[in-house]
Amino acid sequence: MRNFLLILSSFAFNISADLKVSLDQELKTLMPKVIEWRHDIHEHPELGNREFRTSNKVKTHLESLGIKVESGIAYTGVVGLIEGGKPGPTIALRADMDALPVEEKTGLPFASKVRTKYLGNDVGVMHACGHDAHVAILMGVAEFLAKNKSELKGNVMLIFQPAEEGLGGALAMIEDGLFEQFPCDRLYAMHNGPGLPVGKFAAVPGVRTAAGAFFDITIQGKGGHGAFPHLAIDPIPIAGELIGSLQTLVSRSTSPNESAVFSITKVHSGDAYNVIPDSAVLSGTVRTFSMDKMNDIEAQVESLAKGIAQAHGGSAEISFRVLFHPVVNEEAATAFAGDVCSNIVGEGNVFRSGDPGTGSEDFSFMAEKVPGCYLIVGNGETSSPLHNPNYDFNDDALVYGGSFFARVIEKELPAEVA
Repeated sequence: MRNFLLILSSFAFNISADLKVSLDQELKTLMPKVIEWRHDIHEHPELGNREFRTSNKVKTHLESLGIKVESGIAYTGVVGLIEGGKPGPTIALRADMDALPVEEKTGLPFASKVRTKYLGNDVGVMHACGHDAHVAILMGVAEFLAKNKSELKGNVMLIFQPAEEGLGGALAMIEDGLFEQFPCDRLYAMHNGPGLPVGKFAAVPGVRTAAGAFFDITIQGKGGHGAFPHLAIDPIPIAGELIGSLQTLVSRSTSPNESAVFSITKVHSGDAYNVIPDSAVLSGTVRTFSMDKMNDIEAQVESLAKGIAQAHGGSAEISFRVLFHPVVNEEAATAFAGDVCSNIVGEGNVFRSGDPGTGSEDFSFMAEKVPGCYLIVGNGETSSPLHNPNYDFNDDALVYGGSFFARVIEKELPAEVA
């Protein structure tokens, strides 16, 4: 269990002395269950909007604890509501459930062997981002809180979100009436951080992840024989000129005081050696730390693509899809989360400042509706990167994620936990 017993034996030493004994002991007792759930979910991953087994596992578990459950939100989403015994605010905890179209190469005994069709291709499916652990942690915390609900001064909302990986699960839940049906006062989520040592947290206010967009630019020319280019309008030179011009959106059109990423990741045109194709398609992604900059880049992409294509007698059509807004951690909620982490592992193990990352996360849409914090939990300095076929969530980090969620509720809804 990856030195699990060592982690548990040192856990009481690492946290502050005022942590209630019942919280400490119950979390220790729950950890073998959490590990078992994590491995099971890892072995049976499901792509976004297909999390049928996972959502059913969550629903069955929550119902067994006597928790009020609403399923089918945004198709496969699940929400549980733990109603406390005393009046108070409602605090939400969120975990994402979906896996990725990645073929696993970890060689673990519980490695995924699942394959499915994705965009017309046969692909492996893998939990290469740690969502298996996020779900298992929240299931464990749900069990702990359900046993002590009579003492809670308020309610706990458990959000098990589908389709985080670019498929709009958070926004779909919101549009399906998530916060109208289950209003809440503050919202917390966590993600594991490869490279950050186990036992360390990052709770940083402000912008934490980038807005993210995908684009496709279709350049329309006029096909012809490769031996008679003067009778055609070749889309390939147009695409080449456009590729170079698009790179200036960052190097020449973005202030040195701002950050942006513009990556062309796919180029496709033609199928034969002696045929000038009708069209060429450029595809890629854009990342910015503000929606103003994202909107600015979108307008410039359209202007450049259409202008360059028209200058050569062709035309261009642009599909620009903003899938993520920046995650912005609310200052008070983040300071509170940082204090909770400090209480668990000591202030020296909590990062409260740092640069945002250019990855994207659709928790952003929830955080625009409810003030909250997106926390990073260390997954170890030797962890493979996210979305890598050799990635695995470090089981030693589970107790820290569980402790954070449990302690947040204990502090937000102060109670004499039995």
